[in-house]
Amino acid sequence: MIIDEDLGKLFDNLPFFIEKNLSNHFNKEKIIEIVLDLGRRPEARFPTGHEYLSQKIFSWQDLDYTIKRISNFSNDNRAGIERTLHRISCIRNRRLLITGLTCRVGRAIFGATTLIRDLLESEQSILVLGRPGIGKTTIIREIARVLSDEMGKRVVVVDTSNEIAGDSNIPHSGIGRARRMQVSKTELQYQVMLEAVENHMPEAIVIDEISTELEALATCTIAEKGIQLIGTIHGNCLKNLIKNPCLFNLIGGIKCVTLSDDEAKQRGTKKSILERKGYPVFQLVIEMNNSNYWTIHEDVKKSIDLLLKENSSIVQIRQSKVNQKTSIEYNQLKTNSDLYFHSFKYLNNKNYTDYKSSYKDIEINANLIYTHSLSNNFIRETVAKMGIKLIITKEIKKSAVIVGFKKHLKQNFKVRKLAIKNNIPIYYLNRKTIFQLVQFLQKFGINSN
Repeated sequence: MIIDEDLGKLFDNLPFFIEKNLSNHFNKEKIIEIVLDLGRRPEARFPTGHEYLSQKIFSWQDLDYTIKRISNFSNDNRAGIERTLHRISCIRNRRLLITGLTCRVGRAIFGATTLIRDLLESEQSILVLGRPGIGKTTIIREIARVLSDEMGKRVVVVDTSNEIAGDSNIPHSGIGRARRMQVSKTELQYQVMLEAVENHMPEAIVIDEISTELEALATCTIAEKGIQLIGTIHGNCLKNLIKNPCLFNLIGGIKCVTLSDDEAKQRGTKKSILERKGYPVFQLVIEMNNSNYWTIHEDVKKSIDLLLKENSSIVQIRQSKVNQKTSIEYNQLKTNSDLYFHSFKYLNNKNYTDYKSSYKDIEINANLIYTHSLSNNFIRETVAKMGIKLIITKEIKKSAVIVGFKKHLKQNFKVRKLAIKNNIPIYYLNRKTIFQLVQFLQKFGINSN
């Protein structure tokens, strides 16, 4: 990979004592951002953590010196440096005076799309999800270059904050031959998106940070015109997008459906369930877990349907190795219900010791159980009569398993959260018969000894 970062142009705009320390820093190529807050020591942030750049406090004079050397801040409190990809964001006080700066380092990484090159050639629309700062903008910048230079497509980049192609009238070489349309105000991004289609006949449109309902609707309109879309949104996984009421139209929209009693019983679900309304705008979704480890949803429509039903889905995992080779494998992505809720009948077919082996990283005492919505006295008496070596604990974190009635367990968010956090399986029982509890204790007691 070739990295174009122009760090010198960013450092030159900072006060001398900061510029000197950064220029001589042994790890400056990996710096993510520089934080300059009034009355505090300046600090640099790296993938491994933060580091102070000086013992000197950042003063009003230092702040004024830096502001005067960069371009004016737009209505979204962002500015840039001419012919670079660096972004400078400001923090203001109640009187709108600037009191802090966040200098984000922008890099054009040529070859960053190696993991998904085959997906780009499929000509399908791609949505990239990831937390802030993980590298979404870097990826779509390189996608714009690959689509325009190497695949010969007419590409238009809708650059809301000049973060994709830099703060200049001449776009950065990182987007190749792609054309860039700037946005005067953040709230007008959706209008510029539609204008790009109507006036410039693109074959592909690249959009960074789709965040409002109007932008989502504009994206849906563009997709109906047969144009390939490349977009990014903030989020860790596809489930975050389903729960976002402003953006779930990107994956077809969600509606509530009421089933009949017979159909709900046949499906084994509640009478009111969630279903997808239409077809997703994006055919491929990439979850950026980190810069070298991505989860790919090849069939977004199927993934959404399975997630709404709380069923597991098959996803593709792509990882870049040290030798720059790409590893591709398929994993079963399970929901919380799949991972932690089991009927006691599970113990009929599989030994608990085998089940416990899937949690190799966690040391648990197989004799400790936590009960919920059950009578502890009854369980203790039953255990004593059956001669089983089981201990009832009041601490969820120390338990090997949680057992209780299904209805109460699924309604108790706190217990579920602790179970997920500590990787503790939950077994549920049918409220109608206590005999089932005796069966469970017997089977679990035998398997845990």
